[in-house]
Amino acid sequence: MRIPFLSMFITSPFDGLLEHAEKVKECAWAFQQAIECYLSKKCISFEEFRQEVIKLEREADIIKRRIRGHLPKGTLMPVDKFQLFRYLKEQDGVLDTVEDALDWISYRPEPVIPEVLKNDFLLLIDSSIDPIEEMGRMVLEAKKYFETFNETQRTLVKKIIRNLRRKEHEADRVEHRIKRMVFEVVDLDPVSVFHLIRLIETIGSIADHAENSGDMMRAMIAR
Repeated sequence: MRIPFLSMFITSPFDGLLEHAEKVKECAWAFQQAIECYLSKKCISFEEFRQEVIKLEREADIIKRRIRGHLPKGTLMPVDKFQLFRYLKEQDGVLDTVEDALDWISYRPEPVIPEVLKNDFLLLIDSSIDPIEEMGRMVLEAKKYFETFNETQRTLVKKIIRNLRRKEHEADRVEHRIKRMVFEVVDLDPVSVFHLIRLIETIGSIADHAENSGDMMRAMIAR
């Protein structure tokens, strides 16, 4: 008889993963507000949003350490604990990358994004953080799967993972398009081009980490 994964824990590690995923979603919201503020010449709250992201990242780190510290040693589990750690690393990578992007912006507080790029830049933001909602849903449904080992539930988790991967590919497409557009803006100085390209790549990495978390979850639910 197969023993349900979560019955082996006094506290389910997926409770912690869900709590951590909620911090990621909060961080994504603050990040989106910070970027919209950065693009607006009238907004003076960018630094407040950046500090909010830093605070949320620290709170998520506490949750991450708690998850790692409460996995029981020597307990047989259908999921390797190192797979769980690798999943958590990718989910946490979303937070780290969001913070990196805002830190990078703070080095040049005056917006250098040309007007012609603003709409596409906002589309890049939306497409990069769009997978985060799916990531939280994936953790919730995976938790239900490991409580029951129901095949229908497993199929649902796989469907979410496929959708997450599709969203990441869309973010990649937007990233490549806007990078090409940067080089077509004739009045940008070299420093601004470098700053923009690196910022675009960093923002694109948010969706990469979300997709990687899906790959790690796929490995955990594999039979």
